[in-house]
Amino acid sequence: MQRLGLSQSLQQKLSPQQIQFIKLLQIPTAELETRIEEELEINPALEEGPEETQEEPQDEFDDDTPSQDEELNIEDYLRDDDFSGYKMQGDGDNSEDRDMPIPTTTSLNEQLMTQLGFLGLDERQYAIGSQLVGSIESDGYIRRDLDSIINDLAFSQNIETDLDEVEEILRKVQTFDPPGIAARNLQECLLLQLERREDEKNIDVIIAKKIIEECFDEFTKKHYQKIMKKLEIEDEEFIKDANELIRKLNPKPGGSSTGLVRTQYLIPDFILTNSSGKLELALNSRNAPELKISRSYADMLDTYDKSDKKDKKLRETLTFVKQKLDSAKWFIDAIRQRQHTLLRTMQAIIDFQFEYFLDGDESKLRPMILKDIAEVIEMDISTVSRVANSKSVQTEFGIFPLKYFFSEGIATDSGEDVSSREVKNELKQLIDNEEKKKPLSDDKLEKLLKEKGYNIARRTVAKYREQLNIPVARLRKEL
Repeated sequence: MQRLGLSQSLQQKLSPQQIQFIKLLQIPTAELETRIEEELEINPALEEGPEETQEEPQDEFDDDTPSQDEELNIEDYLRDDDFSGYKMQGDGDNSEDRDMPIPTTTSLNEQLMTQLGFLGLDERQYAIGSQLVGSIESDGYIRRDLDSIINDLAFSQNIETDLDEVEEILRKVQTFDPPGIAARNLQECLLLQLERREDEKNIDVIIAKKIIEECFDEFTKKHYQKIMKKLEIEDEEFIKDANELIRKLNPKPGGSSTGLVRTQYLIPDFILTNSSGKLELALNSRNAPELKISRSYADMLDTYDKSDKKDKKLRETLTFVKQKLDSAKWFIDAIRQRQHTLLRTMQAIIDFQFEYFLDGDESKLRPMILKDIAEVIEMDISTVSRVANSKSVQTEFGIFPLKYFFSEGIATDSGEDVSSREVKNELKQLIDNEEKKKPLSDDKLEKLLKEKGYNIARRTVAKYREQLNIPVARLRKEL
């Protein structure tokens, strides 16, 4: 038997304006222009250009939505909440190119298909070659099993073939540039590159090929003595030179193609300059677009409001116009609130890491977490996270993502906290200066760091080493 009952619950929901602000806050400067263009296209009440009137700046984000029954005030839509008090990098420069420079290149697939066309294949062979090229992944490898490719050809193109024919076409594709392309594994990739060398009769090339062909497993584990014994080589220098040659080969040939990814130049969100010890923060002018409410739409609202509201079509038109004006106003307010939040957050980071920003010395970076900045600007941690994860700042010593300045703290013998980045730098220096024939283990690194005053566990050493993309001691061993 069904029963009816009442339950009471409390839910917190974001208003449309808050959602708009959050979405705008998390996108970087490079994407802001695209987002604004989209809004201009869908909302005729929003226009580009400076406001016609000016009032006092409004810092707070207004969450109140006017109801249909409230008295309409055109000035509410035409007021100018100008942020001109903030310094914008590029203010007054109308010559700035608004288009991001993106070089024109061809993709890896296009380059390979062009080379396929030069082979003079018949229609059937060309179809098989196209299927193989289409199976090449972004790093240049074919990891899909050839039997599966044969099935794909049968089902999608009605081409019946066998392994011998596909392998014959594959060998032709493997002669394409860049060298090593279309390999099925790392061993084959390295061999393909060695076979393409003009000095293939050189003793180093011959030994390198033997190492990859016959001792690949020992090579990956750096068991050089086993390699020497297996290949019956007594002079260690031969193995050392061949090893150096192999290390110069490209393990990811697909990544060497300039057309693999469209290059997009990084546009910083903030510009920080040091003027005789005084740090000056500027917001990239792309973050301060000139937007305004359409005067014609505002006049239209005023006209409809004074007309006979008993007419159904006029009421519907009035509602539509008001919705577009409200939407435009919310969007402009969200853009301005975005500017305000970005500046407050970045200024708090600068104040916290002031010593570092003076000269860029990484040892001066203080331990800093999202909560530290959130407490300073009196905002939620999630807001700081959205800013830190997608924004960057240009300094006199490089462009850095904001998340670069956040790190955990490590206790020292003196009781002070130092940035984990400082510990990573010490760890990297120890590994860079180690004896390559006897690389330092994580246990030894832990002891050396403790001797320097850093209280750190072995598992933390291993974690930092992995974050620095440094292999374990056994794989760092050299002859």
